[in-house]
Amino acid sequence: MQVGIWVRLLDPVISYVDLLETCEKVSDRHMQPDHYQSIFSPEWLEQTFPVQRSADFFEALYGDADEAAFDIKLAFDGAASGNLYFQFQLVQRPGKCLACNLTYGLPNVLTRHPVINMRGLVADIASALDLPVSTLTWNLGQTDPRHQELHVIPLTITISAK
Repeated sequence: MQVGIWVRLLDPVISYVDLLETCEKVSDRHMQPDHYQSIFSPEWLEQTFPVQRSADFFEALYGDADEAAFDIKLAFDGAASGNLYFQFQLVQRPGKCLACNLTYGLPNVLTRHPVINMRGLVADIASALDLPVSTLTWNLGQTDPRHQELHVIPLTITISAK
């Protein structure tokens, strides 16, 4: 979708503020949830948070990636009211027990762990949106056990107008 705005540069009636308001309205229409879905495609998510990062995380945590009961995947879960919703999906590995593991303390670990690199991940999201990273804030929620083979840690990204 291409959006064009025509401005008569010599027209004194059109102020800079009017132009910015027009651009914001066009931008708001352009950045609908479907648009975010196309930005944060499965391919983008896999490239940005590859399976190897999960293996590296468990290698650093346990000394052996094979000891992990689950893999960590990044998923996009939608957008609304200036927020983007992602999930760290904890997917049980075959022959392992996700429910037997302590996944409830994981949000605090993910927040600080250099392999997960939350600052870098948020910077990648800002780059995909063509926004300065300073306009994004983030929050990791608590672990949500969806079913025996899947637990989810919600990641909310808020876009501000800084």
